[in-house]
Amino acid sequence: MASQIPLFYVSQFSSNIQLKLQQEGSVLRGCVMSGTHVGSQASPVDQFGAIVGNKVVGRYNPMTRQDAPTDRRWVFPQDYDLPQLLDSFDQLRLLIDPMSSYVTNAVYAIGRNMDEEILAGLLNANLTGNNGTTSTSLASTQVVGVNQGAASATNLTVAKLREGRRILMTNNLMLDREELYCAVNATNLDSLLAETQVISSEFNDQKVLVNGKLTKFLGINLVHTELLQTGTDDQSGTSTAIPMWAKSGAYMGMWSDVQSSIDRRTDLQGIPLQAYVKGTFGATRLEEKKVVKIWAR
Repeated sequence: MASQIPLFYVSQFSSNIQLKLQQEGSVLRGCVMSGTHVGSQASPVDQFGAIVGNKVVGRYNPMTRQDAPTDRRWVFPQDYDLPQLLDSFDQLRLLIDPMSSYVTNAVYAIGRNMDEEILAGLLNANLTGNNGTTSTSLASTQVVGVNQGAASATNLTVAKLREGRRILMTNNLMLDREELYCAVNATNLDSLLAETQVISSEFNDQKVLVNGKLTKFLGINLVHTELLQTGTDDQSGTSTAIPMWAKSGAYMGMWSDVQSSIDRRTDLQGIPLQAYVKGTFGATRLEEKKVVKIWAR
């Protein structure tokens, strides 16, 4: 009878897989120097500090030797992996093969781990010295306060970007030779877009917003990431730590780039497929005077 037709209704299931919103891998890797290494630790660069010439004030005076200050930077590898299993019994009950999506999802995750290492290397204490046993922190002179340009704490502002730029220039960073980067989150970008100096053509000789996006201002490349960490700022409050840096002042060492494989796990019941993604890498500052920390609340 026609009244029984609903018994034959069917359910249709998707044959597509869609990854949920996420940062798709690393966005900061191209913003730092990089190289490949082996071993338990690596020194990407040995450094000589500035010296001052002597003014000659007489004839035949004894010469005074000058020794340039030296330093050595170290980077240490961190291992990351992400195994995912798909049971062979489950495969029999699926309309689709999700393994390629498993791998893509894991590659994105390891890429975000890279950015976390870079952000930590930019702002945290680094190990320096002959054998990498000296802890070197970012000096307070390299910090833009949370109240910069205002009577109270503010989010990211033009005044803070200008101050960060001024600090780098005071350190003799040649802006015409260097690529400047600043990692910002959505709230930081929105704060900048509220400032007339950013969006008004009266203050800018070139278009700042391109297709509605703010990607560069004052010669600083603004890189969006939601991986920025919070901490206790210079006014004892909780704020977001925003790094601004010259590309030549930050480094990522690669022991093993992201690798993926899909294999059978014969040691497990059902002999499931395993999607395995791994990488080994680490990051550090190359020079404190090329990095600035901006507090934003």
